[in-house]
Amino acid sequence: MAEKFKKILIANRGEIALRVIRTCREMGIKTVAIYSTADRDSLHVRFADEAVCIGPPPSSESYLSIPRIMAAVEITNADAVHPGYGFLSENADFAEVCADYGIKFIGPAPDQIRKMGDKITAKDTMIKANVPVVPGNGELLKSADDGRQQAKEMTYPVMLKATAGGGGKGMRIINAESEFQKAWESARTEAKAAFGNDGMYLEKYITKPRHIEIQIIGDQHGTVVHLSERDCSIQRRHQKLVEECPSPFVTPELREAMGQAAIKAGEAINYEGVGTVEFLVDDERNFYFMEMNTRIQVEHPVTEEVIDCDLIKEQIKVAYGEKLSGENYYPKSHAIECRINAEDPWNNFRPSPGNISSFHSSKGQGVRVDTHVYAGYTIPPFYDSMIAKLIVRAPTRKEAITKMERALNEFIIEGVKTTVPFHQWLMKQEDFRTGNFDTAWLGKQDLPK
Repeated sequence: MAEKFKKILIANRGEIALRVIRTCREMGIKTVAIYSTADRDSLHVRFADEAVCIGPPPSSESYLSIPRIMAAVEITNADAVHPGYGFLSENADFAEVCADYGIKFIGPAPDQIRKMGDKITAKDTMIKANVPVVPGNGELLKSADDGRQQAKEMTYPVMLKATAGGGGKGMRIINAESEFQKAWESARTEAKAAFGNDGMYLEKYITKPRHIEIQIIGDQHGTVVHLSERDCSIQRRHQKLVEECPSPFVTPELREAMGQAAIKAGEAINYEGVGTVEFLVDDERNFYFMEMNTRIQVEHPVTEEVIDCDLIKEQIKVAYGEKLSGENYYPKSHAIECRINAEDPWNNFRPSPGNISSFHSSKGQGVRVDTHVYAGYTIPPFYDSMIAKLIVRAPTRKEAITKMERALNEFIIEGVKTTVPFHQWLMKQEDFRTGNFDTAWLGKQDLPK
């Protein structure tokens, strides 16, 4: 086993950076925070052992600048880098640069990131590993006419997707041939702007799909285990808003089948670190590989709560060579996470940056709040609008919903609009309470004005 890390630089910001800092402190590992000038007052800067300003607010000049991050690594003598989620967390070039510098990237190897980062390569890898995939040949489309021909053979509806995509960008549902050209043009334009790559491919669109993901961990010795599922089906424009574990839709048999498929996916690329294998599940409980996220997920706390495990700690231990037990993990209770965003939910979720004049987070048994903000903090307009995650744990789903309602009522954030009122509304909806929803459910609802 390799020597344990002495100092980890967190190549991220906000909530996830603070989350990593807390675990490192408990493990006796020193931490380095990096920050842009817009984030100098963020809590992750205050609680790290050291902090380095790496540039102005634009991500391209700070959190996405590999040279500036590596300069911070060098001047602080960090021996490992934790990428968090977003930004450079799934950037194989960054992982490669870290290796070239002799710095441990806490995550998978560059080739593992590349295999799963390109959607077509990932799908081909899963087919070879006998993991079920969404119908579609996965080939890069040569033209709109090529796409139309494939769609005709596949039958509508189909999903047009960006090969370098993520976060719902560059995706279009096409219900008829008459919609194809417009969807083709808009998806390519969006993908080019978001990823610098307008390559597209086509899949059969699964109607009434559930978005179910399996958390996995792989070590450096060839062992991969699963930690059960998360249901992420409450979404707006392919962006997750609520996650829970276990899923109200998943049976023990389906959990085991999906868990074993996720292990196969990890084993197929000799996966190292924590990762998430995402599936679409139809209304007959057939499941299909969608993509793999080669990093820690935003929603990882719901898994932590139901299996009583610190995933960041496991991630770090695997990175310095510890072996996994080989045992899979199963839910012991029920957890729900609500993403609290600085957005106006009754005004098309318009971002609401600004100064937080009052902040009181929920407390009590089974209530957890992961956040980097506080009263007096100014939310910058340059980054993702998520400012907190409210997580509850209870013996049953019904009790978890009741606890979440109580916790939301106690969560006070003044000075900016937030999604707290949306989550209060959602918890009261009969379809949510009975588990009767899919990824398209929210888009069909009339939200309060």
